[in-house]
Amino acid sequence: MHERKMPATLRFMLAARRSELLGLEDLSQTCELVTRISQLVHALQKERGYSNLYLSGNAPHQRLQLDGLSQAADSLERQVRDDLERIDQNGLGSADKARLFTRIAYALHSLDELPALRRKIREHRISMQDATAALVRLIGGLLAVVFEAADTAIDPAITRSLVALFNFMQGKELAGQERALGVAGFASGYFTAEMLERLEHLLECQERSFVTFSRFASPAALELWHNLCASPSNAQACRLREIARRTHADARVDCQLGELWFELHTARIDAMKSVETCLEQDLLQRCQQSMQRIRSDLHSHRRLLDGLSDMHAAAEQARLFSVHNSDRDNPPEEGPGANLARSTLDLLQSQTQRLQGMHDELREARQALDERKLVERAKQLLIKQQGCSESEAYARLRQAAMNQGLRLDEVAQRLLALNAELPTASPRQKH
Repeated sequence: MHERKMPATLRFMLAARRSELLGLEDLSQTCELVTRISQLVHALQKERGYSNLYLSGNAPHQRLQLDGLSQAADSLERQVRDDLERIDQNGLGSADKARLFTRIAYALHSLDELPALRRKIREHRISMQDATAALVRLIGGLLAVVFEAADTAIDPAITRSLVALFNFMQGKELAGQERALGVAGFASGYFTAEMLERLEHLLECQERSFVTFSRFASPAALELWHNLCASPSNAQACRLREIARRTHADARVDCQLGELWFELHTARIDAMKSVETCLEQDLLQRCQQSMQRIRSDLHSHRRLLDGLSDMHAAAEQARLFSVHNSDRDNPPEEGPGANLARSTLDLLQSQTQRLQGMHDELREARQALDERKLVERAKQLLIKQQGCSESEAYARLRQAAMNQGLRLDEVAQRLLALNAELPTASPRQKH
């Protein structure tokens, strides 16, 4: 039967399944963008690493390789921009999309400033610390796009893949920041107390990111990660960290250790890329599987609703032929109309249960993202109110969690709730 002749109930049930498919197709496009951003982030991390080495003054011979890395990042940036151009920016009515698009706009603004930053690096008109900070902000903006993609995903399996990928990318980015910090420390011959505090902060945050990644990653990605952690190069990097921890103003080390640190941590980050690639492939595969499943379901659903619609037509025709019956006639309790009502109700209940199950799975996957948002908001609150650094804010939250026997996100939630309850002066009270 033609869809327009279906009863309204059945038409809306079919529309619900079509809406799922459209949502998945949109999500699949976002996931393709995420994998491209992942590749761009890796290229920028490599460029940042060689920029630090070049700016340290100990490796002017790295200029040629740095130029090649910039060109590679430029090529990937153009691909990301091409992907963004293919996104439909009209017909938007979702708050989730608004957040995602805002993150994209911020990332594009940072990318627009990249050529000027590169010129300053080549001409040594910027310090290693300032160049690193600028590239950390740029990469952080790109990671925020991945976070929003995970936070707005509508499919549980895809959401789990996005959560795993985001947390691994975040851990890898922190490893890149650790590499930059080590290059700066060894270039000066020792690590200050502030640098050592920052190093511990980066290590703890890496661990937190990789623990969350492990909760949601595929077995193949986990196997690659475990192999990396057991590798000789990772063990060497750990030993060099211990050397860094023992340095101070009166216990300096050879500046050339900076190149060794760089090589070991670059090998570690490059190995991480193989895990990241596995996560990207898993994400795209799950997108394809989910879309194939929903298309198959939609086809079956349409056939089933066509059958129910035929039952409805038969019931209507039977009713028309029975209008000559007197009011004294007792209609049978069972018939086409009753069968139709039962079948429609069964289908509605089945669809409702399936959607509720998806909602429960989504809630579990998004919990990790919600925990991260709480901790980040609490850190920003401490930075604003107490004027401390990010690593100090994190250390205070962690210490409070240990003292109270709570999880980090629970402490963050309590802090935010307490701050919300504090009285604030209204405009009237100020006068």
